[in-house]
Amino acid sequence: MLKTKTAESGTARRKSGSSGFRYFLWVLPFIIMVLLFSYFPLHGWIYSFFDYKPPRSLASCEFVGLQWFKMLFTNKTQVAQLIQVLKNTFAMSFLGLLTSILPLGFAILLNEIKSKKFRSFVQTFTTLPNFISWVLVFSVAFNLFSSTGIVNVFLMNMGIVTEPVKFLDSDAHTWLWMLMWNIWKTLGWGAIIYLASIAGIDQEMYEAASIDGANRFDQIRHITLPALLPTFFIMLMMAVSNFLNNGLDQYFVFQNSFNKEHIQVLDLYVYNIGMGSSYSLATAISMLKSIVSVALLSAMNVISKKTRGESII
Repeated sequence: MLKTKTAESGTARRKSGSSGFRYFLWVLPFIIMVLLFSYFPLHGWIYSFFDYKPPRSLASCEFVGLQWFKMLFTNKTQVAQLIQVLKNTFAMSFLGLLTSILPLGFAILLNEIKSKKFRSFVQTFTTLPNFISWVLVFSVAFNLFSSTGIVNVFLMNMGIVTEPVKFLDSDAHTWLWMLMWNIWKTLGWGAIIYLASIAGIDQEMYEAASIDGANRFDQIRHITLPALLPTFFIMLMMAVSNFLNNGLDQYFVFQNSFNKEHIQVLDLYVYNIGMGSSYSLATAISMLKSIVSVALLSAMNVISKKTRGESII
């Protein structure tokens, strides 16, 4: 009897090990991709310790140690530029945090639409912009809001203005414009995760609340919102950990000589420095940004562990 149980236990362990190895083979290609595209490029940080001059090889360039890092804090012109860039980065990230509640609210509104066909249409229509590149978004913006665009032509034909309004080639309200375009592009996509969370709520809770006399607003307040808050806090913490990562594409296509002062966030600044003046200095700035981002992620992970009892990584 004992031998039989031992044999069965050994067979179960072998099956479990075989199943675990099979699952590992499924995820192995994605692990390799992460290593290739996320970790292997980090060897490029070595350029921040050299005075690299393209297209020369790194071996033929002078080793300067921490010169570029010191320059960030000692050169007055560089410091002034970096302060303005950080101000733009913090402003855009902070506005993004303030509006992070919008996908949650939009998901709740979508869930309240009774017609399935209309709900599917709205969800599809608002999600599609996420799959449009920022180059095409700028093309749309240019055709609508340029000096010869549809909006200015309409305003002039109606006699509302006597000369074109400079929507794109102006530094007025640059942060607000960038925020509006980002919301338009990502609102529907950001609501998907909250719709998935709503789908996981036990429908019997709504039925019981309805029997007790709760209207739709009461059900949203006491059932839907509490169920979505854990997901919202996780998304918020992830956004805080990526506070310095605004992305490049949006700001790159919308930048021009008029709005460059307020549109140049850290990622765009690194690109402009690397392509325009010093590849090594751009690498040093990017390296510091990555270290700070990792520190923010670690800090938010600790806060999540202490406040919610769960870590985000």
